[in-house]
Amino acid sequence: MMEHLVQAKPGTKRRRRRLGRGNAAGRGTYAGKGLKGQKARSGKGPRPGFEGGQLPLIKRLPELRGFTNIFKKQYTLVKVGNLENYEGQELLSPEVMAELGLVKNLRHPIKILGDGEVTKALTVSAHKFSKSARKKIEDAGGKAEVI
Repeated sequence: MMEHLVQAKPGTKRRRRRLGRGNAAGRGTYAGKGLKGQKARSGKGPRPGFEGGQLPLIKRLPELRGFTNIFKKQYTLVKVGNLENYEGQELLSPEVMAELGLVKNLRHPIKILGDGEVTKALTVSAHKFSKSARKKIEDAGGKAEVI
């Protein structure tokens, strides 16, 4: 097939409506503009968002300041004090934490926070540790391993 032979299928291209060409043409009186008013007159009409002098919706809503960082990493937070409650766990990896119910799912990386006390020597592997959490785990004779 050659370029000059390419055609649109019948019925896909509609003719434009010819407004204001008499009532017999179907769009005569008022030509689809309704009755009177600013939008019935010639010219552009009111700006987008104009509400006839009423305070526009955009000004009635509270202002949004700043922006949302779409690249922000969201961590699942686990407190050091919660690790204390589980017996017989030498290595607390994310998988073990999920089994024990400390973490709901492993979709987000895990961060250990220093809230609470640790007395056992635990080896904890997580994606991130706060300074206080790392200090508490190591003071108790354990290890904080970053994945």
